[in-house]
Amino acid sequence: MENLNMLDSQVMPQIGFGTYKLNGTHGVHAIINALKQGYHLLDTAYNYENEGTVGRAIANSHISRDQIIVTSKLPGRYQDYDAALTAIQESIYRLNVEYIDLYLIHWPNPKQEKYIEAWKALIAAQKAGLIKSIGVCNFLPEHIERLEKETGILPAVNQIELHPYFNQKAMIQYHNEKGIITQAWSPLGRASEVINDKDIATIAEKYNKTIPQIILKWHVQNGVVPIPKSTSISRQIQNKDIFDFYLESEDLDKIDALTQQDGRLKGQDPATYEEY
Repeated sequence: MENLNMLDSQVMPQIGFGTYKLNGTHGVHAIINALKQGYHLLDTAYNYENEGTVGRAIANSHISRDQIIVTSKLPGRYQDYDAALTAIQESIYRLNVEYIDLYLIHWPNPKQEKYIEAWKALIAAQKAGLIKSIGVCNFLPEHIERLEKETGILPAVNQIELHPYFNQKAMIQYHNEKGIITQAWSPLGRASEVINDKDIATIAEKYNKTIPQIILKWHVQNGVVPIPKSTSISRQIQNKDIFDFYLESEDLDKIDALTQQDGRLKGQDPATYEEY
């Protein structure tokens, strides 16, 4: 696995580990196992209500803190400048760390019109050493353009819904032009029919790999950082075992062709969706 270079000179692994709905002791064990399998990028959020679980896993893993990249996210209800700064500190306390490696605005919440204010808070927190890198989730080009216009600072990362049924090619191209890293949430389609797709199954047989491995490799070869989640050690190992082969261009094209005009799994359109 290689590292990707970020706009702010930090680096990011080509695959991460999602922690959504990993809570309590069960969640701690799952995250520790993932760290032991070589996942160094952990993804959580204030609204996942499991930052404490992630922090306990980091502490109990006995892996050096500087070997772990922790991501958390600002919820929509705290996009006021002062509230955002407080929420960032609260995330740090919950995680029981001295700093957060990557902090993202979870949704633009365009009706509130406060994401610029929140972005300025993230910039201030970065300057204060509370955060190493700053970015966004689910932002559209028009939102990112406003960030750049009003602050002069682009996000290092935009984490977006991305899977074979919603390949987000235009967003990936836009990010590449801006130097922004694309992360994919729900990279396997949240266990929807994506992981049973017959066309992907045929490709999996060709490479003697599983459907999830083919999908994750498709992400990586498109320059996208997927963050799959699994509580199974064998599945954690399997999801990471994708760096010993390459998909041929014709197979990449076949997976790209599966996309749908609006393949969002829950219809969460950033142009209108509001997160609490």
